[in-house]
Amino acid sequence: MSDYIVEMKNITKKFPGIVANDSVNIQIKKGEIYALLGENGAGKSTLMSMLFGMYEPDEGEIFVRGKKETISSPNYATQLNIGMVHQHFKLVSNYTIAENIIMGVEPQKKFLGILPYVDIKSSNQKIADLSKKYGLEVEPTKRIEEVNVSIQQRVEILKMLYREAEILIFDEPTAILTPQEIEFLLDIIRGLRDAGKTIILITHKLEEIKKVADRCAILCRGKLIDVLDVASTSTKEMANKMVGREVSFETEKPEAEYGAEVLSVQNLTVRDENKFEVVKNVSFSIRSGEILAIAGVSGNGQIEIADAIAGLAHVSEGKILLNGKDITHYNIRKRTLEGISYIPEDRQTYGLVLDFTLCDNLALKNYYQEPFAKKGIINHQEFEKFGEKLIEEYDIRSGQGNKTEVRSMSGGNQQKAIIAREVEQDSSLTIFVQPTRGLDIGAIENIHNQIIEERSKGKAILLISLELEEVMNLADTIAVIYNGEILKTAEAKSLTVKEVGEFMMGVKSE
Repeated sequence: MSDYIVEMKNITKKFPGIVANDSVNIQIKKGEIYALLGENGAGKSTLMSMLFGMYEPDEGEIFVRGKKETISSPNYATQLNIGMVHQHFKLVSNYTIAENIIMGVEPQKKFLGILPYVDIKSSNQKIADLSKKYGLEVEPTKRIEEVNVSIQQRVEILKMLYREAEILIFDEPTAILTPQEIEFLLDIIRGLRDAGKTIILITHKLEEIKKVADRCAILCRGKLIDVLDVASTSTKEMANKMVGREVSFETEKPEAEYGAEVLSVQNLTVRDENKFEVVKNVSFSIRSGEILAIAGVSGNGQIEIADAIAGLAHVSEGKILLNGKDITHYNIRKRTLEGISYIPEDRQTYGLVLDFTLCDNLALKNYYQEPFAKKGIINHQEFEKFGEKLIEEYDIRSGQGNKTEVRSMSGGNQQKAIIAREVEQDSSLTIFVQPTRGLDIGAIENIHNQIIEERSKGKAILLISLELEEVMNLADTIAVIYNGEILKTAEAKSLTVKEVGEFMMGVKSE
């Protein structure tokens, strides 16, 4: 019997224009937490997608519990007790939690011994019991559209446990969670390991690896660089191996030189579809050459403020002035032309058209203007020239360059594409919402440097981030939001992390 529950030997996988995995060898012990670390697009998800049967390797062999397997589908992976939580959840929003969990393995009973029907009542009870056993409490009868992302993630985990998975793959599980939710999830992962499960954790968050993982395999551009014992390896050493160069954890930021006021938000109130006030009488301003960060726990109204400024949310009361001009009732295109760039929180829903090429996505804001179009006729050569320029300047990695369908790109490279497009607008105000969510440390360093560079050019920056460290690192001014209200606005250097944290939790107020 093999010492390893999973062995992947000389695994190679190619897509058009790219080698996603290049002769990779990994060996995972039963009952360990094994982390796969690498930059966005390094091949981590592709490798695990082959273990879960979503792709088949072009070369190499996979062994599960010492036996060579051809894992031809996720159904066969499930039979081998392998489960996977994907970065973008695979849930049906108008189905209940229980219906999502039992889908494909529905328990059936027969009415009058003849007519089969799904026994949803016993499923609800079984799921409630299972969720309590693993500390993943959910309400089985609630629909997916009624619960937040951390509950949806619990549903994905319960889907695996319901199918009696022993090998659990988590793909970027903390990318869309708040700090509190992340700590809760890490506790869950430890608990699953203690219950005898084998955990494979795909991530690029070094601190999380240090907290939970036993060993860590580092991938870089499809190749296995090293396998490290986590306890005896520093985060800096991991980061340098992952990126292939020395990484700085601190952002160099020259002294701010403020100019004229660019954005003035006056007594802004935003109501949701239920007429509930999610933003309450908020006022602030941002000057040229200033980064103002709104810090707050997720769901306190900060996204609605950004959406109201960008034109995605209706302003119930108050005014928004850009360079002295009232834009409160402008449509989105008019705001863009006046000088607003917007990097949204949800890159796939609001930032990109996933079935368009990279080239088309990079030109989305300008396609109707010269030189991209003349008298309504599109010039595709200009699209391609512009795309090549941005791909080169912003290090956007894709298999077929301009022609790559954006859906096929890694999340980090999708984010780079949005930032490249928005920064190239040369707007007087750029709104960054969660700009580094789901990105590796090398990409985070690059984006932080880009934000500082925009500030140095005299741009006004509105930064909305759940990462307190990011806020403290980048901001000149911090506005802390709680329950839709700004509780404190002050120079960043006058505030401590502890004070900002207290305002964020509503413990402290002016």
